[in-house]
Amino acid sequence: MKKDRHDAILNIINTHLVSTQLELAQYLKKEGYETTQATLSRDIRQMGLVKKSDSAGRSFYSTSQRAEISISGKYISVFKQSVVSVDIAGHLLVIKCFAGMAPAACAALDSMKWDGIVGTIAGDDTIFVACRTEEFAAEMEYKIGQLID
Repeated sequence: MKKDRHDAILNIINTHLVSTQLELAQYLKKEGYETTQATLSRDIRQMGLVKKSDSAGRSFYSTSQRAEISISGKYISVFKQSVVSVDIAGHLLVIKCFAGMAPAACAALDSMKWDGIVGTIAGDDTIFVACRTEEFAAEMEYKIGQLID
């Protein structure tokens, strides 16, 4: 039950900008998990969740550096070495890469299996990422920016 709830929490914070424990509890309730504030607080601590801020100053729960999505180092390395910049346009992310590197970076991004990403398409040096919400796009812009810095 606890692992299922933790998986649900990760799914929620990866698809929504969740600013408070109350918001998180409401999303969990929609998923069928009734939790107390004490349980939720304990889950957040055990999972190593932290609050981060997006470019607009809105805070949200996120995984800490040590608890980031577990993907192999080679994908992170390919992504980091390929990407030059990331920008946002509504629900879309536009990721600029070195010439010829977008397909590899896009494959690495796809391997991360973000629930908030509807689809990706890569050209030679550009990746378009369609996100479910503008909020998720803003969160991804921040996370990708942190990754490539």
